[in-house]
This record gives sequence, structure tokens and C-alpha cells, in this order.
Amino acid sequence: MLPPQTPQQAIELTVREEWGRILAALTKSFSDLQLAEDSLQDAVARAIEDWPKTGLPRVPAAWLITTARRKAIDRLRRDARFAARMPELSHLMDLEHADNETETTETIPDKRLEMIFTCCHPALAQKTQVALTLRTLGGLSTEAIAAAFFDKPDAMAQRLVRAKHKISAAGIPYQIPQLPDLPDRVSSVLAVIYLIFNRGYSSLNAQSSNLTGEAIRLGRIMHHLLPEESEVAGLLALMLLHDARCDGRLDRDGQMIPMDAQNRHRWDQAKIAEGDELLRATLSQGRIGPYQLQAAISALHAGSPTWEDTDWAQIAALYGLLYQIAPSPVVQINHAVAVSYARSVTEAIALLGQMQDAANFTNYQPYHAVRADLFLRAGNTAKAKHSYDRAIALSEGPAERAFLQKKRDSIS
Repeated sequence: MLPPQTPQQAIELTVREEWGRILAALTKSFSDLQLAEDSLQDAVARAIEDWPKTGLPRVPAAWLITTARRKAIDRLRRDARFAARMPELSHLMDLEHADNETETTETIPDKRLEMIFTCCHPALAQKTQVALTLRTLGGLSTEAIAAAFFDKPDAMAQRLVRAKHKISAAGIPYQIPQLPDLPDRVSSVLAVIYLIFNRGYSSLNAQSSNLTGEAIRLGRIMHHLLPEESEVAGLLALMLLHDARCDGRLDRDGQMIPMDAQNRHRWDQAKIAEGDELLRATLSQGRIGPYQLQAAISALHAGSPTWEDTDWAQIAALYGLLYQIAPSPVVQINHAVAVSYARSVTEAIALLGQMQDAANFTNYQPYHAVRADLFLRAGNTAKAKHSYDRAIALSEGPAERAFLQKKRDSIS
């Protein structure tokens, strides 16, 4: 039996796993993203103060949503524009009278997809759409989002503030748009879902399956809404094919296992089959996009019986095509890795060398981790050590940090 949770552990778990769900429900009720976020933060602060004294509520998420509503009422009453906001206050008081603390988590409506479409409104720049959704639903800090976009935290904070004001001023509704309006927002919504998936997939911890599972769930909903959109199917296939390999990535001690040493019998064959079937069906439509190309690369890995049998030449070619239609530092790094196995390590190092002057790239951990591996394979131990040191310093997860440290320590 697991030991009982402390109040602090319960708060951390609820905020980590339920933040997006609660915030989406509150925003739908309030029609005010900033009020919802501020009130939820107030509720969390109240939980930190009360739960150690009163004990854990039966349903922590329901307690937070009820308390956040009350905090919102308090905020509206203190607002200098009190008279103008009376309709909002009346609406919240009606909700408060209808609400009670025996509410179960099942009765909290799941409005996350509506929130994603709201954040991805065409009135906002695409970069802002993705950043705002990651902040509100993914729970990422402003600093983490800025790092993902190679931006400064202050600049990203201002971008997020402006986005919330624009949503409020423009009266952007909190709802899934009608079918004719969906295509205009698809690309940003897919980017958000994939970033949520990647955040979970790269974390390599016990909570990672929550985020990857949530992203796949949202991907399935999107595929149901837009069955003819080839990139929607491509992203769902890509996530399934990636997620199929999750069980082989850590050993029993929680240590990271690189793909070349993974036991492929531990990969989820049902997910591989589903992803492969989705990919084949969407590729046959002839409207190839970035997610389909990435899914095709993942399918080559998943379908290879051993590391040695991997078709690196085809993978390198697919990454080259992907870079032509959707150039990015991440694609170039993966292209370099594929080239190192398909052709030569020297050529791969040269590809990475083209990126070293890119803005904010000195703090991008995968760049240094790949450089370290390439230099080690090329026999340049001095540069390999330096790159490993930088990659270790930038690693967030303990499993990845321990893996890189072991590689660093093995260099004589």
C-alpha cells in the first residue's frame, strides 16, 4: 500500500495533473481567462494554508474549483468597475448556489479542447497561440515557454499578457468553432498537442504518461472532428508510434536506455500497428505534411527488428525532405544524427556546425548532447567531454542527466 499523501504532495499532484482541466472549466464559466487564472492561483494559495489544518478534501480538484469561484466573486466585488461587472458577479453567484463540495471530479466539465481552440484563434499570431495554450493548459512556466521558443522570459511574459487582453477585448468565445471555421486553427492546435506530448515524452518520469496520454486523447478527438485532414491523422500516428516505445526507455532502476540498447519486445505492438495503419491511410491521400513525414520516420524505427537493421539512408532522406518543407533546429539536429549513421560522422558534425551561431542555441540541451555523441564517435574526446558537460548542465530530468554523466565518465 502506498503511504498517505501529505497536504503538500496532494496540492502538487492536483496542480500538476488537474491545472489545465480546472482552468478550462473556470474560464468557460467566467468568460475571462485572466480572472480564471488569478482565482485558481488564489485557491491554490488557500489550499496551502488550509489543508494542513483541516485535512485533505475528498476530491481536491472539486475543492479547488469551488474555492476559485468564491475567490472570483471576491475579486469582482473589489473591482473598481463593480457596477459594470454585476452580470458576471450574478452569474458566478448562481453557480455558487448550485455548487457544493460533494462534487466529484466527473462532474467538472472537461473543456480543454475548447480552451485550445480559444487560445488558437486566428486573431492571435501563431507563436502566441501556442505559447498561451502551453501556459494555460500545459501549466508551463513563462521561463520554460520562453526557452522552448528561444525567447527571453520578459518578452514572452509580455506576449502572454497582450494575448489575454486581446482575447478579452475582441470577445473571442470559449468554444470549439463550427466545422467551416476549424481549418483556420488546425495547424496551431496540432502544434500545441504535439508540444504537450513532447513535454511528457521527454520528461522520462512517472508523470510523463499523463501528458502523453492527454495529447493522444486530444489527437483522437481532433481526428474524429476532422477525419479528412491528413496532418491530423499524421500527428496522431506520430504520437502513437513514439508512445509505443515508452516502456523500453527506462530500466528497472529508472535509468535511461538509448534506442540502440532497448529491448524491442517491450514496445507496444498494438500502438505500432494502429499508428502504421493511420499513416498508410493518410499517406495514400497524397497531401504530405511535416507530421506525416515525422510519423514515417518513427514507423521506420518501430518496424526495424534491430538497431543494426535500421534503414538510416531512408531516414536521412526523410529528414532532408522535412527540413525543406519545415526547417527548424530540431529537424536539423535529427537530420545530422541520421546522416552520421547513413553516411559519416564527419558530415554530421559539419551539419551541426552550421547551427552554432543560431540565436539562443547555446542553451539548447539536445544540440550539445548530439554534439557530444558525434565527437565521441569521431574520436575527439576533448570536444566530447566539453559537450557532455554542457548537455549535463542543461538537462532537466535526473534519468537523462545520469545517462549523460555515465557516458561522460566512460571517456578516458
